[in-house]
Order: sequence, then C-alpha cells, then structure tokens
Amino acid sequence: MNYDVLIIGGGAAGMSCALVLGSAKEKSFATSKTIGIFTHQKASHLQNALFNNVLGLAPKTTGTTILESGLQQLSDLYSHVDQIEQERVQEISKTGDLFSIVTNKNAYAAKLVVVAIGYTKLMSIKGLEDYIEAHQKAKPEKERIQLKNNDHLIEPGLYVAGTLAGWRSQFAIACGSGASVATDILTFWNDGEHVKVHDKV
Repeated sequence: MNYDVLIIGGGAAGMSCALVLGSAKEKSFATSKTIGIFTHQKASHLQNALFNNVLGLAPKTTGTTILESGLQQLSDLYSHVDQIEQERVQEISKTGDLFSIVTNKNAYAAKLVVVAIGYTKLMSIKGLEDYIEAHQKAKPEKERIQLKNNDHLIEPGLYVAGTLAGWRSQFAIACGSGASVATDILTFWNDGEHVKVHDKV
C-alpha cells in the first residue's frame, strides 16, 4: 500500500496534521494525494486529560472525548484520508525516495512520513534511534525524549510533530505543531509556494 504521506499517531498533533491535510483536497496540488494516518491512541496523553484552559473548548472537556470526536470529524469531513486502525508502527526505513513503514500487521510505502507519537523514552520504532535526544523542554527526571529536527523536519521527507518534536506537553501547542507540519507539506506539494487552508462563512 503506497501513500503520498503517512502520519504515525492519532493524538493531538497527528490528528491536527491529518485534518489540515485533508481540508486541502480541493487544491489542485493536493487533490490526487493519498493520505493515511495510523490512529492508534492508547498511548496518547489525551486519554486522561481534562481541559479548562483551551480556547474554543468547553470547560471540562475530556481528552477521551476529543480523541473520539476527532476521528469522527476526520471521517465525516475528509473521508479520503485513510484511518489505519489497530496497527502499531514497528519500523521505518528509507530506500531511494520512499519510506517503508512496517507495522505489527502490514507493510506500507510513503513519500513523506510524519511521526507524531508521545515523547516517552519507551518509544520503540526501529529506524529512529539515531535521532533520539533528551527533551529540551521537559523536566530531566521525567526522562522525556525528542527527535532531532529543524523546524519539524528530521531529514528530507521525514517530519516530527508534537511533544516528540521538542514542544511542551500542552494540547494547543501539540495541535499547532501538527497543523504547522501539514502546511509545510502542502507548501512542498505546491512547489514551495506557501500554503494556508482556511474555511470561511
């Protein structure tokens, strides 16, 4: 199974990235692009989150609710984005211009990959070991990690978003990080011309 872009992680950063990419489907440079997201969420820090300080969210909104509604929102509005459920990515490698992504069930190929999983030291995706370093914005005793990157870009075609990109564990920040990566990808698809995707009333 081949994709133009595969997103690894169904939390705040990954889902935000998928929503922005999906919303660009009417753009000429994006209309034929194939997009997929591994929506495994059991390790997401949103599972036990409660939000009272996020703009646009009703107080006492739970992270579990957001995880569920996010998947539904993506399905309802942008059904062309494939949601790959109940698969955990085990290995990433690159041959030529394509990345190979191996899960516990299948193998995939993608031109671009976005890694948007949590920032615990237990991250176990083979092929990313050389990029791991101590998280720069977390307490040392937490032993959090990040992947070496320059403005979310690890190497050509490989992106990281959210806490694993070195951002603090704050919902709004993770969402913004994922959206930022999505607009970088859209800009890449648009031959370097900067892209933003807005809906208007």
